[in-house]
Amino acid sequence: MVAEGELLWEPSEEVVASAELTRYLRWLGRSGGYEEAWRWSVEHPAEFWTSVWDYFEVIGDRGDGPVLSGEMPGATWFAGSILNYAENALRRTEGTALVFVSEDGARQELTWAELREEVARVRAGLVRLGVGRGDRVAAYLPNIPQAVIACLATASLGAIWSAGSPDFGVPSIVDRFKQIDPKVLIAVDGYHYNGRGYDRSAAVNEIAAQLPSLRATVWIPYLAAADEGRAPQQAGPARAHTRETPHGEVIGWEGLRAEEGPLEFERVPFDHPLWILYSSGTTGLPKPIVHGHGGIVLEHLKSLTFHQNLGEGDVFFWYTTTGWMMWNYLIGALLVGATPVLYDGSATHPSPAALWRIAASEGVTYFGVGAPYIMASLKAGIRPEGLDRLRGVGSTGSPLPPEGFAWVAAELPGVPVGSFSGGTDVCTGFVGATMLHPIRAGVIPCRSLGAKVEAYDPAGKPVVGEVGELVVTRPMPSMPVMFWNDPTGERYAESYFDVYPSVWRHGDWIKIDEDGSCVIYGRSDSTLNRGGVRMGTSEFYRVVERFEEIADSLVIDTGQLGQEGRLLLYVSLAEGAELTESLERALCDALRTELSPRHVPNEIRMVPGIPRTLSGKKLEVPVRKILLGTPVEQAANPDAMANPEVLRHFTP
Repeated sequence: MVAEGELLWEPSEEVVASAELTRYLRWLGRSGGYEEAWRWSVEHPAEFWTSVWDYFEVIGDRGDGPVLSGEMPGATWFAGSILNYAENALRRTEGTALVFVSEDGARQELTWAELREEVARVRAGLVRLGVGRGDRVAAYLPNIPQAVIACLATASLGAIWSAGSPDFGVPSIVDRFKQIDPKVLIAVDGYHYNGRGYDRSAAVNEIAAQLPSLRATVWIPYLAAADEGRAPQQAGPARAHTRETPHGEVIGWEGLRAEEGPLEFERVPFDHPLWILYSSGTTGLPKPIVHGHGGIVLEHLKSLTFHQNLGEGDVFFWYTTTGWMMWNYLIGALLVGATPVLYDGSATHPSPAALWRIAASEGVTYFGVGAPYIMASLKAGIRPEGLDRLRGVGSTGSPLPPEGFAWVAAELPGVPVGSFSGGTDVCTGFVGATMLHPIRAGVIPCRSLGAKVEAYDPAGKPVVGEVGELVVTRPMPSMPVMFWNDPTGERYAESYFDVYPSVWRHGDWIKIDEDGSCVIYGRSDSTLNRGGVRMGTSEFYRVVERFEEIADSLVIDTGQLGQEGRLLLYVSLAEGAELTESLERALCDALRTELSPRHVPNEIRMVPGIPRTLSGKKLEVPVRKILLGTPVEQAANPDAMANPEVLRHFTP
């Protein structure tokens, strides 16, 4: 075990002096340090976000309306301003814009000039299909250049982008896209993962059949082209793939981009919809979360520059699919002039070190993954090599245990690891790191600039040094402008403001210390309450998953209001391991000694796998519902899960 708070890295004077954040603070004329700057940013949000617009010289007309008016929900930003996300993302003309790498070794590089030309061509194609301002373009695509190109082309028109990954099942995709009535569907015929090809042509036909709003389906023969060793745009859609598509015309990617067109940008109001992201949909219909052009431009400029320390010449990698908000964050690198590396494939094929090897071969300067990949690298004994250009490692998706911090510090000396926490709801992090902060094991160094994050006790009062509900008490520009098909805003308000009026409740446990650093302890809606003491699940996983015999775990408290329940620990074993009495004793002893007697489970159960969402989050709440009597088919939507087959092993 590594002690939480153990110092692992400190920035040198040279690192601090050269940091992008230092340049900004110098430009502002503020010399009081980060915490002073953070406090100013949340107490004077209009001044702060205006400075972000000015510092980055955002392309657009800022207008003369108030920068901020109203309260949450319903706060309005930069009234009277107009801008376009794609215009700001495509402002550069020279150098490498993006790099694509696939699992099978294929590689593609696009210069800024080539990217701009492709966006212009696809934009012209969308116009021919009747797409205009406010129309929705849906994409069933992996993390490939065509996804970025189509997203930017859609945004340039003032149309609205929405994507799902082809590893999503048909019902899961239809649940999402049917809510937004897309005019065009762009899809691949299949994809490769873990050394296998997966044909999705029948799935695309099923999806299109349930979207009567479609005027066209655009096919990208991605799987067929890869099997034939050629680029996807070199072939039209195969007849077998398209004969069942019932709505509108059917064309190939080459047909969409066939004609040249001007690269123009429809400037839209600050809160005009840019894209629609979705909640996981595991316990109900996915919430269609709408973000605006202006909020995303300002938030991603701020976060990628000041917290990831990215700028021109940097190479940015984050392992993601188009179905996770981190894809939208990854392509935000274009806004700051950095080069995003797109990767399509398994994180562990052909070996568990696959992602580290990509980082080395592409000269990545900032490398981001979900916390489980770092922990898996630790367990597998991986020794990353060839990362001479690497200046930072990012982790998100779930809390990174102190041991994960320590592993990065040991294997990549001098490279800080920053844990970030936020969500799809804001398409960014509420809390994270900077190059000005020391890195301590298990600790997130700071609250993000412009994010007034606090911890609330059960009475709704802010606390310091204690675990409380993560809340945001001032508006942020990248908060959703609305949910789609929620005209009264009722569903939006119920999602975030049902507990504390005018205060955003995010659903995580957080402890914030005097210096602004914090620790996330897992979801507050899956709280463990033993003997009146609330505990976060992340503490359990840190101890249990340290054992080599344990591949994954899930802890559930079946207690209800006023009634003590049982604490159940589910474990998925590593290959060749057995759940012996001695292993059970060792687990219980470790939990008792390293945490407390309250953390010792009443029972340890072995299961073949731990249920997770398609983006990798553990399904604690649905499993708890099942244990309390909810039928499995009602507790979770299997099409929103990565491994729905394991749910039947969780019974009362």
